[in-house]
Amino acid sequence: MNRRSFVKTTALSALAMGFESFTTKGKTHILTLSFDDGFKKSFYRTAEIHENYGLKACLNVIASGHLPEFKGVGFWVRPDQMGNFEDWNTLKSRGHEVMPHSWAHLNLTQIPFEQATANMTRCLDYFEANLEGYDKEKAVYNFAFNASTEALDHFALQRVAAVRTGAWLTLTNTKTNRIPGSAERLRLGCWSHGPDNSDDYVEAEVNEFLAGPGGWLILNLHGLDGEGWGPVSTWYLDHLLRRLVKIDYLDILPTGEVIKELTK
Repeated sequence: MNRRSFVKTTALSALAMGFESFTTKGKTHILTLSFDDGFKKSFYRTAEIHENYGLKACLNVIASGHLPEFKGVGFWVRPDQMGNFEDWNTLKSRGHEVMPHSWAHLNLTQIPFEQATANMTRCLDYFEANLEGYDKEKAVYNFAFNASTEALDHFALQRVAAVRTGAWLTLTNTKTNRIPGSAERLRLGCWSHGPDNSDDYVEAEVNEFLAGPGGWLILNLHGLDGEGWGPVSTWYLDHLLRRLVKIDYLDILPTGEVIKELTK
């Protein structure tokens, strides 16, 4: 199939799947690289790499990561690696997206529902009080461990526009999310790899996605160069974005930016 036929076919397929709001811009594929936890060094570098290509980074931070009470998450997330809300406000002021990624990175499906919802409430209250320009109508709650239930999703969606959780919980026979109408509250499915380096994993997933009919693929990443669970290398992220920005049928957007497009 030649290039012109491929683009025409992908556009028609995307329209059939509900991607009208983006096909009007000639985009049939949306990719989100969703970085978790709040590693200060990695997040500043991730933001810089995105800026080099005119892109906005998708950064999700543990609300208490900078506080003395934060004890870390095993080997993968240490208190000495974490940034604070001065950092997150700085990165947000540079145009990047900063969203909530739990209060203390607990698996909310493994604790009582009342405790889990109290954790979410504490996280979202802290974001509203400390992140400049935080807009709950366009916010995305990113579940720790990509672990949630429909009840937890429903609770979060009373205060945010979307939740990001494990794709195996939200998607059936597909790796990509449907882009719904603006009135819908979104349950977004993502995919991740770890604990080792994720360069090869990301490369394979992105190539498969780009060869497919279209949709919205969310890949959940963490730190760079050894920071966090399943990190990617700085070199790889830079070269990946350098290649991807040249693809005319692809948009690379944070989750909140997609939601913003839907609510214009």
